[in-house]
Amino acid sequence: QVQFVESGGGLVQPGGSLRLSCAVSGIIFSAYDMAWYRQAPGNQRELVAGTIASGSSANYADSVRGRFTISRDNAKNAVYLQMNRLQPEDTAVYYCNSPRRLKYSDYWGQGTQVTVSS
Repeated sequence: QVQFVESGGGLVQPGGSLRLSCAVSGIIFSAYDMAWYRQAPGNQRELVAGTIASGSSANYADSVRGRFTISRDNAKNAVYLQMNRLQPEDTAVYYCNSPRRLKYSDYWGQGTQVTVSS
């Protein structure tokens, strides 16, 4: 049974940084692409950043490119999101998932709340 457990969120001032972590179990992690998504109140969930199974390539939403970095550790079954120069519009609940799995499964973890405010 797959599980995604996100952590690392919190309250940070504009311009600050956070590093999110996602522990994954129940799948052959190294075989799956992974991504971070976020959902702000009243908005649909959106893709923030993604990485292929090997971790050698990544893609980013225009709104975070140059500020966020996605990485993964296949030995630890974990994916990370380093977020720098955070802005109030980055406030949201952040989730990890696999775009490949989302084609046939709507399971999501509990997410981790990120609040950017002075």
